[in-house]
Amino acid sequence: MVEFKDVSVTYSSGVDALNKVNLKINDGDFAFIVGSSGAGKSTLIKLILKEIDATSGVVTVNGFNLSKLRRGKVPKLRRTIGVVFQDFRLIPTMTVYENIAFVLRVIDAPAKYIRSRVPYVISLVGLTDKSKAYPTELSGGEQQRVALARALVNDPKLIIADEPTGNIDPALSYEIVELLKGINECGTTILMVTHEHDIVRHFGGRIINLNKGVISFDEVVGGKAK
Repeated sequence: MVEFKDVSVTYSSGVDALNKVNLKINDGDFAFIVGSSGAGKSTLIKLILKEIDATSGVVTVNGFNLSKLRRGKVPKLRRTIGVVFQDFRLIPTMTVYENIAFVLRVIDAPAKYIRSRVPYVISLVGLTDKSKAYPTELSGGEQQRVALARALVNDPKLIIADEPTGNIDPALSYEIVELLKGINECGTTILMVTHEHDIVRHFGGRIINLNKGVISFDEVVGGKAK
């Protein structure tokens, strides 16, 4: 669960990025976060990941009260969250398998678990035949699938997809969202930040619109997808 209670963020430059935001994302939700540039979307994500602290208010993520969370406990919080970035952030000298396994090796997961878990998530994103390929040998859509598998491999409670369709072909964008929807149906909470309103209109669901640091719209709407 993600909960914001009267959360405000004012940067040292004097910019009010968020203003008394109240928001609750329940376990198992799928929500699109939309808004123009400068609306506060990035600030919202940075708060959830505890890259920054709220100026005031309380942020709770997966049972962690972030206003009370000591710096040494931040890695424990982040292990409950998977992040998919717009620019993929794959390691070019590692294969698909190695890029995904790296996440588990960092947290000292047992080798036996890595050998079973990594092929499983690779199959989930439809890249079994690409497990030995390097990022430069993949299309943009395939690289984003690897990034999604990497976010999923540690079985997080929450996946944040930050503009995951921004650098891929529009036709493939829908496939990525379909994958996220499938992951969500298995119980993982998904927050997808996007500026692509066509995708939002197509899929529908919970739409959270940020405008100048406040939530101007938070409703469930119907989509075109069947």
